[in-house]
Amino acid sequence: MIEIDGSYGEGGGQILRTSISLSAITGKAVQIRNIRANRDKPGLRPQHMVAVRVLADLFQAKVENLRLGAEWIRFSPEPDKFDESITRVDIGTAGSITMVLQTVIPSVALAGKSLNIRIIGGTDVRMSPTTDYIRYILRAAYQRLGIEFNIEVLKRGYYPKGGGIIDAKVNACSRPGSLDMLNSRRIDPKITSVCCCLPKEVSERQISSAILKLEKNEVRCNNYSSSFESSASPGSSILVYSESNFGPYIGGDSIGERGKRSEKIGEEASARFLDNYQADVPIDFFLADMLLVPLSLAQGKSRYRVGKVTEHLKTNLQIVSQIAACKYHILPAEKSHIITIEGAGR
Repeated sequence: MIEIDGSYGEGGGQILRTSISLSAITGKAVQIRNIRANRDKPGLRPQHMVAVRVLADLFQAKVENLRLGAEWIRFSPEPDKFDESITRVDIGTAGSITMVLQTVIPSVALAGKSLNIRIIGGTDVRMSPTTDYIRYILRAAYQRLGIEFNIEVLKRGYYPKGGGIIDAKVNACSRPGSLDMLNSRRIDPKITSVCCCLPKEVSERQISSAILKLEKNEVRCNNYSSSFESSASPGSSILVYSESNFGPYIGGDSIGERGKRSEKIGEEASARFLDNYQADVPIDFFLADMLLVPLSLAQGKSRYRVGKVTEHLKTNLQIVSQIAACKYHILPAEKSHIITIEGAGR
């Protein structure tokens, strides 16, 4: 059994998600201790419990000490067992659907399985990527690696009631591809803005302020859209992004909150986008972390360039190297960093 220290580095929930994903894919049992030790409320929270339970049910894993606030768990999957009858998951209230998707998608695909699943909860919530980031940025980047998935948003879910509904289809991936992305192409950004149970002008103001922020930094945007969707609680979100079949894969998102002006939401999304766009890198620093599970299992060397190395990225590199037995290097480059991963192969 592989021992994982959940207090390592940034000490957050990503350590748990990465550990159980690689455990499910490789069949290696893991024990994670000091779970989320660096957070204000350490231990397992409801959305983390859901992610563990979903993978345990899918991969017929034995899980010890799975309870709210638990500071350790043991996760032992059953080799070659998979239950595709798991087709519906209700996180409850506004627990993050995208955090569960980040766990389920690579685990199922890289285990060579397929799945259709409906997840109910929060589609766009604090401290999580928005649903649009997953379906426009992560999906495009994963396709480059041979991982195919689709998500359909049936209903948005915002804090506090949640109740969002997403249908996800994940296809089997026999072997993840490696990645070599050191150079970036400049592609004009797109903007997608969503608001629910709010005046139409909320979405329009988000877009206007996002465009203004881009123009002040001499970046043009002529491709933008707004949508008005249903939800149990009022809310909004916006994504500013550049992507193509061959990169770049960069995005900046933001969600509405009580007392937060629409203009601030749009500016925030553009600022996050510009952090990467102006660094002239092909991979944004949020995605850099999400690519590590498949790349750690790919055959051969992968390289990609990022504008900055976050604590999330450094922590996740250490975790994948411990479980997948891959090797990695972080090398400074001109106003950027190059991440190199020697995949373990499968």
